[in-house]
Amino acid sequence: MKDETKILLTGSSGFIATNLYNTFHKDFNLLGLDITTKGEFPASTVYSWKQLDQLPHVTTIIHLAGKAHDTKNTSDPQSYFHINLGLTQKIFDFFLESDAEKFIFFSTVKAVADSVEGEYLTEDIEPNPQTPYGQSKQEAEKYILSKKLPAGKKVYILRPCMIHGPGNKGNLNLLYSIVKKGIPWPLGAFENKRSFLSIDNLSFVIRQLIEKDIEPGAYQVADDEPLSTNQLFSIIAESLGKKPRVYNISRGLIKCLAKTGDLLHLPLNTERLKKLTESYVVSNSKLKAALGIDRMPVSARDGLVRTLESFKGTER
Repeated sequence: MKDETKILLTGSSGFIATNLYNTFHKDFNLLGLDITTKGEFPASTVYSWKQLDQLPHVTTIIHLAGKAHDTKNTSDPQSYFHINLGLTQKIFDFFLESDAEKFIFFSTVKAVADSVEGEYLTEDIEPNPQTPYGQSKQEAEKYILSKKLPAGKKVYILRPCMIHGPGNKGNLNLLYSIVKKGIPWPLGAFENKRSFLSIDNLSFVIRQLIEKDIEPGAYQVADDEPLSTNQLFSIIAESLGKKPRVYNISRGLIKCLAKTGDLLHLPLNTERLKKLTESYVVSNSKLKAALGIDRMPVSARDGLVRTLESFKGTER
């Protein structure tokens, strides 16, 4: 039985909103806000951005809509600000004037740092994003924090690392296709550690923020254990019943090939190579302390296995 909590999710046709809908629609009354009615949300529950004044009362707004990072670097830089900052200003102003009690903004760890100096990234780091994507998200954060909140309202800024789950698109899918085709992994010479975030752990966090009295603030969101790309490749191979084939090709040669990929617009370019091989470990200690937990409910490995199982389902 659904409770009286009514939640608005912007970007309701997207990957994250789709997964949140599948997790929450039996427990909460969910409404969508998007430029399309495609997706899991029933079309009758999805509003357009021109219909903000027609929205019924909602208790929580989850702002997911935005322009994701383009790894091919073909997007107009200003488009990030138009969407990531502009839409945030619009929906947050609506929140301030509404009787909604909670606002959950999906920012990104890249709004703080494009690379991690030291062992891991924490919320204490002074933000210094280097890309239009990260800069636009940081400007959106600043806009939210610049506004005086009316009594009774709470704001949460979430900075997730790479999120994965059913319907995932991106580098994880690329790795999966490489293993499935039996292609050897040529980047074994690169040793790294990266944080991931399973949709299960993200859903757990969102439910806690909706249902409980959690301290407002900015929180990084990640699984507990970082994994290397070589480990990730092995986990994918195991999920497919294959033996991982990892080659330790010269790092210098690989970097030259990636630069060639920049010129010829090949799948392997310098941006993608960086994403696949750099270390980027995100601390989730502040979030766990606020939630009053010692560990996230799903391990990094188990979360990845669940996502990989969903890939098989789409192949049938």
